[in-house]
Amino acid sequence: MRALTARRNASARADSRADPAPSRLKYRIQRWMLTPGIRTGLRLGLPICVVLAAAGGYLASETRRAHLVDLYTEARTAFETRPEFMVNVMAIDGAGDSVAADIREVTSLDLPRSSFDLDLAAIRDLIVGLDPVKTAAVRIRPGGILQVDVVERAPAIVWRSRDGLALLDDTGAFVAELGQRSLHPDLPLIAGRGADKKAVEALRLFATARPLGARLRGLIRVGERRWDVVLDRGQRIQLPVERPVAALERVIAMSEVKDLLERDVAVVDLRLPTRLTVRMNAPAVEDWWRIRELNESSF
Repeated sequence: MRALTARRNASARADSRADPAPSRLKYRIQRWMLTPGIRTGLRLGLPICVVLAAAGGYLASETRRAHLVDLYTEARTAFETRPEFMVNVMAIDGAGDSVAADIREVTSLDLPRSSFDLDLAAIRDLIVGLDPVKTAAVRIRPGGILQVDVVERAPAIVWRSRDGLALLDDTGAFVAELGQRSLHPDLPLIAGRGADKKAVEALRLFATARPLGARLRGLIRVGERRWDVVLDRGQRIQLPVERPVAALERVIAMSEVKDLLERDVAVVDLRLPTRLTVRMNAPAVEDWWRIRELNESSF
C-alpha cells in the first residue's frame, strides 16, 4: 500500500513540474507581441532604425559627406551636359535687326549651355520688358536651338512731349523714340501732357475726323482732361471732357451742311455740350465791324 501511494505522489509532483501553461508574465509578453502595431514595428521599424543608425554613423564624418556631395555633383553634371540637353544657338523670329540685337544683349546668354541651366520664364520676362516687344514665346527646339518668337509693337501714333517725339502703339504703350517727324509722316500726331494715356480715345477721334482730310494737323491734350483738334489755317475745335467723339461728329456734320470750317473761324468751342460757340479770326471781326459801321452810317 505504501509503495502505491508513494508512486502516485511522485507522479503528481512530476505532472505539476511539466505543466505547459506559461506564466503570467510570459502570457502578457506573448499577447503584446501579437499586437499588429508591435509586429509591424518589429518587421519594418527596427530595420529602418538600424539603417538610419548606420547611415548616421557613416555621414558623421565630414570627409565622407563631402565625398558623397562630389559624387552627386559629378553625376548630375555628366547627365545635364549630355549632347541632347545642350543649347548651342539662339534663333529669333518676328523681330527686326535692332530688336533682335537688343534681345541678345538683354539676355546675355553664353552658349553652348545646358538646357537645365536656362530659366525660360525669366528669359521671356527680360524680352517682354523691352519697349518694342509686345509678346514673346521662348522654347527649346530639337537640335539644341533656343527659339524666341517675338511680336513687335506696331507704331500707331506719334506723341510730342517735352522730351521730344515718341512712337506709341494702338494701346498707348511706348515703342521707340522718334528723331524726326518726317520719319513717320503717315502717323497721326498727338501732343500734351498725359496724351499717351488717352491714345485709344485719340485714335477714335482721328477716325472720326477722317472727312477733314489733309486739313487735320493733330490733337492737343489740354489740362490732361480734354482734347483740342488742330486744323490748318490756325483753326481749333475745342472738344468737351465727356463724349468728345460725338461732339466732333456734330461739328463735322455741321461743317458739311453749312461750311462752318470753311469760313474765317478761329475756334469752334464745344466745351459746353449744349452750346456751340464760334470765335472769328481778327480780320473777319474787323471786316464785320466795318460793315456794321457802314450800315449804321447809311441810315
